[in-house]
Amino acid sequence: MSGTMRFLPVRDDALLIELDDLPTTLALFDSLSSDPVLGTGELIPGARTLLVFYRPSAVSPAQIVRAVRSRDLGGRVAGEGSLIGLPVTYDGEDLDEVAGLLGIGAAEVVRLHTAADYAVGFTGFAPGFAYLSGGHPALDVPRRGSPRTRIPAGSVALAGTFSGVYPRESPGGWQLIGTTEARMWDLSRERPALLLPGDRVRFVDVAGGGRARVTVSGETAVGDLASAAPTHTSPAAAEAGHALEILDPGMLTLLQDLGRPGYASMGVSSSGALDPVSLRTANRLVGNDSGAATLETTFGGLRLRARGEQVLAVTGAPVPLSIRTVLPAGAGSDAADERAAATDSGAETRTRTAPFGAPFALGAGEELVVGRPAAGLRSYLAVRGGFALEPVLGSLSTDVLAGLGPAPVTAGTVLPVGTAARGLAAVALPEGGTADPVGSALGTVPGNAPAEVVLDVVLGPRTDWFSGDAIGALTGQSWLVSSRSNRVGLRLDGESLTRVVDAELPSEGTVSGAIQIPPNGQPVLFLADHPLTGGYPVIGSVATHHLPLAGQLPPGARIRFTPIGPFDEYSADTPEVTP
Repeated sequence: MSGTMRFLPVRDDALLIELDDLPTTLALFDSLSSDPVLGTGELIPGARTLLVFYRPSAVSPAQIVRAVRSRDLGGRVAGEGSLIGLPVTYDGEDLDEVAGLLGIGAAEVVRLHTAADYAVGFTGFAPGFAYLSGGHPALDVPRRGSPRTRIPAGSVALAGTFSGVYPRESPGGWQLIGTTEARMWDLSRERPALLLPGDRVRFVDVAGGGRARVTVSGETAVGDLASAAPTHTSPAAAEAGHALEILDPGMLTLLQDLGRPGYASMGVSSSGALDPVSLRTANRLVGNDSGAATLETTFGGLRLRARGEQVLAVTGAPVPLSIRTVLPAGAGSDAADERAAATDSGAETRTRTAPFGAPFALGAGEELVVGRPAAGLRSYLAVRGGFALEPVLGSLSTDVLAGLGPAPVTAGTVLPVGTAARGLAAVALPEGGTADPVGSALGTVPGNAPAEVVLDVVLGPRTDWFSGDAIGALTGQSWLVSSRSNRVGLRLDGESLTRVVDAELPSEGTVSGAIQIPPNGQPVLFLADHPLTGGYPVIGSVATHHLPLAGQLPPGARIRFTPIGPFDEYSADTPEVTP
């Protein structure tokens, strides 16, 4: 394969291939998709890069380098899809500013934007967000210096030489030139994403007399693509007799499983539990498949009631658990671990403790109260039989950035419980094992703030965009986890990191654990709900074995990064490391 090519480390299970341009990137993407290298997984194309995930036990970076360099891409192009016409009202609030940057009038911006057909190069940032290339070369504008915190759904925008349409309300830094009523993402459609790689797009000026409906290959699209998608509800959820009823969700409680890999072509990241080790443990304790959905509750406070007899287990951040039973007046208990108290109605409540990290029974009508964690942030509650809910793209995970999956649970939510799978018995932990790896890994100091946590990092792929002093600052200081952190990422406070390359980075794929450096120099450590692609350089990524630990860090925690090795490009001669 001719042309410039670099193979850059990303994580201990991913590498980034940097190429000359978007056409070459798409040709390689097409080649590796149709004829994969054994041991590689999902591929995420960017503007001129291809992010490749792989299984270290099956293939090494050097083997991938040799296999890719041997590919003949001569004359190979990605397949062509449909020509989709998008009606646009050119009323964007940045239209005049864009015209000023280009030294032309607003009407000329519209004319240039509608004069060419665009190609969907790749997707990312959010489900249904497509990066469109091939427009008029004069339409080349920088991102906004200060990103907006809210951009309405349907906004048509420019950044660099790319055009795009925001599929849902979100923050963003692109220049807004118009709006469309076309629904870019709709789960009620067989193909939720309106635009997929290989499709071509033509923008149509509605004010100039163009059709006000979406067209596909010249024909008006069937159905109203601007109509709202139907709400997905669980069957008879509110009337379920075998269920968990949420009385108080605490700070934040979400349904989470192992996520939805395999939908990168639609701009969908995997999401899933931030501490998958604890999720798997909870499920094994109650006899579920290890990847079944659980309740991920943040900083405790969850209170729920059993409808029917249930078997539960709680793992992750260690929390006190108590079970509350309402008894008829006069009923009592002699058990040493139970406490009785009278209610206003004359009935008595009996409270007993439940074990953390072990299965326990919750009787019909009994309530479980989850206390505050002694260490960590997120606890995982599994119920035998799992939750009988409708998955979204094969998963019950809630992606807070993309708005995919079930909504956060609220007081009054009823979650139907399924039938336990046969042949999966509940298991005990092996002798010497613990269901509290979070507490033992973090340790605590007063106020629930953990002692300094050390996270291993793989340097790359853009480490060389930073000065040597910046690398020293990354690994030589203790970073504070900000209160502005969430499931998308941990915002870290400390000494700013200085770049030596000031160019704008073309959007490229990102991974969970990526340490992205925005213009202010303060790192953002991406977690499971991160965007699929990003436009700020990544200086390194947390190794896979420390990702669950990163997902448990609360605000106030301190992090120290330890590089696994020096930053170095991969080559065909890169030594293989035994996993």
